[in-house]
Amino acid sequence: DLLECNSTNCGNNITYLLELLKENNIQFNSIIIMQDATMQHRMEAGLRKYVSSDIKIINFATYDAKVILKDDELAYENDILGMWDINHYITLLMGEIPRLSDNSDGYGPKGKDFIAHVSISDEVNLAFSELKKEFKGMVRTANPLYASKN
Repeated sequence: DLLECNSTNCGNNITYLLELLKENNIQFNSIIIMQDATMQHRMEAGLRKYVSSDIKIINFATYDAKVILKDDELAYENDILGMWDINHYITLLMGEIPRLSDNSDGYGPKGKDFIAHVSISDEVNLAFSELKKEFKGMVRTANPLYASKN
């Protein structure tokens, strides 16, 4: 069994994993990514940057959160063991669109180049613009403490 224990961010989750597989001469045609559901799409985009398009990537979110309005507040429909509090969950979700964006501020090739290009539909960008108005100050920014060390 192998376990990568040094990564501090989604990008290094991928690069360190690939190093570990290479160091142990493990060849693969498919890979299952299990991650916090808020980061699934970005994890796949990170992996796509480094592996052949022939590699099958299977995304498996470790939970299925449904958010509802309860007593005029957002809440989870069901309790999820170990889940973020709802406000932190919102900041995680709100931080993904800027990261997935392929522009000078995003993580795509036109920006920081951490991930492969991700197409974001006009509908999603419009929804994100509306959500930013509703959830002012809740777009999570990257914490430099967790930046790659190499």
